[in-house]
Amino acid sequence: MTSSRPMRADARRNREALLAAAREAFLGGEAEIQVEEIARRAGVAVGTLYRHFETREALVEEVYRDEVAKLCGAADEHLGRYAPEEALRRFLLLLVEHAGVGKGMAVALESIMATDSPVFDEARTQMAQALDRLLAAGVAAGTLREGVGGRTVLRALGGVCGMRATAGWKDEAVRITTIFFDGLRR
Repeated sequence: MTSSRPMRADARRNREALLAAAREAFLGGEAEIQVEEIARRAGVAVGTLYRHFETREALVEEVYRDEVAKLCGAADEHLGRYAPEEALRRFLLLLVEHAGVGKGMAVALESIMATDSPVFDEARTQMAQALDRLLAAGVAAGTLREGVGGRTVLRALGGVCGMRATAGWKDEAVRITTIFFDGLRR
């Protein structure tokens, strides 16, 4: 829920505790956890949960949005810390890691797939924009090939990470991502 006035400190702490409890449960594979249990783990009443999140699906969306925001923030952190080529390589591996996180949340996310939620489109856009920044930095540095956009890279990795239901998928995804990264280099 959004409001035009700033959130009180105690309300902000409650919201953060709810998100932390939900994140831990969803990423831990407890996709069917009841909102009452999330509220209990956060140390608040269920009414407090519903003041912050009108529905269970709204809570799932917010946990996912936070995960995507952290992931995309890492692109800029990597650019500030590493050469553009290395920043991209590390970010591609984070995308594979994110797919593993998505596996833990997959069942919880299914609850919002049937809704009109824009959360998946927003996430893809943010990830593609992060990749665009990394690719542009590499092109400017002369280490990455031109003409490849973030959406293209994201689509390619989507296919790789789509294997996550297969045993040993992550090791194979890392190997394929490494080969893919080598193809992006000049």
